[in-house]
Amino acid sequence: MADRPAEMSDVSKIEQLRQQIDEIDIQLVELLNKRARVVQQVGALKQNETGAPPIYAPDRERIILDKVKAINEGPLPDHCLLAIYREMMSGSFFLERPLRIAYLGPEGSFSHGAALLKFGRSVKYEPQADIRGVFDEIVREHCDLGVVPVENSTVGGVIETLDSLIDSNVVICSEVLVAIHHNLLANCTVEQIHTVCSKPEVFAQCRRWLSSTLPQVNILPMPSTAQAARQAAQKDGWAAIGSALAAELYGLQIVCEHIEDNTNNFTRFFVIGRQSARQTGQDKTSIVFSTADKAGALVDCLMAFRRHGVNLTNIESHPSSQRENVYYFFVDCEGHQAEEKVRQAIREAGNHCLRIITLGSYPRAREIL
Repeated sequence: MADRPAEMSDVSKIEQLRQQIDEIDIQLVELLNKRARVVQQVGALKQNETGAPPIYAPDRERIILDKVKAINEGPLPDHCLLAIYREMMSGSFFLERPLRIAYLGPEGSFSHGAALLKFGRSVKYEPQADIRGVFDEIVREHCDLGVVPVENSTVGGVIETLDSLIDSNVVICSEVLVAIHHNLLANCTVEQIHTVCSKPEVFAQCRRWLSSTLPQVNILPMPSTAQAARQAAQKDGWAAIGSALAAELYGLQIVCEHIEDNTNNFTRFFVIGRQSARQTGQDKTSIVFSTADKAGALVDCLMAFRRHGVNLTNIESHPSSQRENVYYFFVDCEGHQAEEKVRQAIREAGNHCLRIITLGSYPRAREIL
């Protein structure tokens, strides 16, 4: 009986703390809506401007997220606050005008997951049958933005995206880095599985796991992980390799988690649109070029960036799908195309190229989502 008063006291303290939480929640909702009303005012002013800036401004997004991290003193970790702010900005888009985002579908694909992480749940998503379709939706102005995979840390560049960047006049306005965790999805046990389906790139990322765990199963390539999940949900003894989102959407169980061979596996996605982002001071610019057919042309081209003090962060070659013995080189460099040194470097490099295209400038991604 001696412990009874202390126990009641603890219960009383918990109740008092919960009342404080309720009062803070009321303040938070009031402040969020106060912020939203200011957003509405900004949206109204944008509509009155000639040549008004787009609703999605990657530079402004970067400034806000950096400020959140700078003022955060805990105990909440940065990634938690950033997720809250991304969803809040999604609501802000809705108040101005709901954005339409195209992505490589169907629902539950990794591109769908990347788009949700980037733009939240208050925008309208438009799944496309292939990556080229995402580009077409932007060109036709059916959608405001698109989300496309460009590079995986394990298997390299996504050829269809690279080809589409060459052939289309859309621009890159943002990049997203997303941690990719592959899961074995099925509605049966591992022992009952006789067929596993997924994208070929996914099989490449899970090669060791598959050979050691399911060496006798049939491997069936599919256009997307989400389509694989849809098939696995309909057929006995079938499994798919895909995301947790796909499991949720198509009613599958996660039989084995995180089966990717590289635990640090991530994919880089581009957000494509019709306008580049403005400068933030922490930017990247993507370029594609093909060099003249002469000895040292590639070296001459790259030396232009060195002479102007522009650091190259990535270079990848890709054969032309239209001309034999012609290669395209995709280059990322530090800086914005509006900066004089970047502009001068691109201009000089162009003297050694058959063709050179600036694909866009955008804020450098700071975190893996």
